[in-house]
This record gives sequence, C-alpha cells and structure tokens, in this order.
Amino acid sequence: MTIVSVRKEQEYARTAIDYFQKQWASEESKMVYEDCILQCLNSKSPIPQWYLLYKENKIIGCAGMVTNDFISRMDLYPWLCALYIEEEHRGNSYGSLLIERVKADASQAGYQNLYLCTDHVGYYEHYGFEYIAQGYHPWGESSRIYECHL
Repeated sequence: MTIVSVRKEQEYARTAIDYFQKQWASEESKMVYEDCILQCLNSKSPIPQWYLLYKENKIIGCAGMVTNDFISRMDLYPWLCALYIEEEHRGNSYGSLLIERVKADASQAGYQNLYLCTDHVGYYEHYGFEYIAQGYHPWGESSRIYECHL
C-alpha cells in the first residue's frame, strides 16, 4: 500500500483530479476539485492536501484535508474530507491508512484537532473521532460533525 500526497508528488495532480471528480463531483462541481487540487500545489498554507491510496499500482481510495468541507462551522479546521475506498476493497481497514495519514499531517502542521462531517454513525468513532455537533450545508442538508484530538 502506498499513499501519495499530491502536494509532495505533483506529477499525480491530473490523476488525483480525475479520481476525485469521478468519486465525488457532479458535472456542476467538477471545477471545485480541479481548482482546489491545482491551487494546493504551490500553496504556502499546510492545507489543503489531497491523497491517493494505491495498492499494486492501482488507485483504491482517496482523502483530503481542507479548511472547510462545505459546512456551517467555519470556525473549525482542518477537515478530513472526501474519504473513499473502492467497494471491492472495503472491509480491510484501508480507510484507516488515509485517516492516519491526514491526522499525522495535521498534527505536523501544528493543528490540535481534526474534524469531519458525515452521516455515517459508528465508523469514524473507531478512529478516535467523537460527535460534537450538527452542521448545515449550503444545499439545505445537515451532517453530524466529529472531532478528533491529535
């Protein structure tokens, strides 16, 4: 298993854009991922960061670390976002590899906490996250907000 940081290995930027768009974007939101990934390449800020998880030279997952995950709690950051593991690889704790990498990079950047928003109950608690509040998205939905102390 290999985790690629797109910021550190910039030759993966186009691959990351395509993969994140495939997993997360609608036709209307494709440019959000492209612009964010491209802008992180030369950013002086430690966030955003984008990661690809490879197994035997094939991408099987991804995750990001961003300043806000389209949620009303803009006072909280950084956020673990866009965690995805291909269906055929789920159940092997591969998501934990990406979560731990994001935690390590957030801690190394000096952050004391990491946040995420999700509707999943019971998954992230296994990795040190605790529910702290309800948050609201611009499109009118809400999500649970979790915090992990680093």
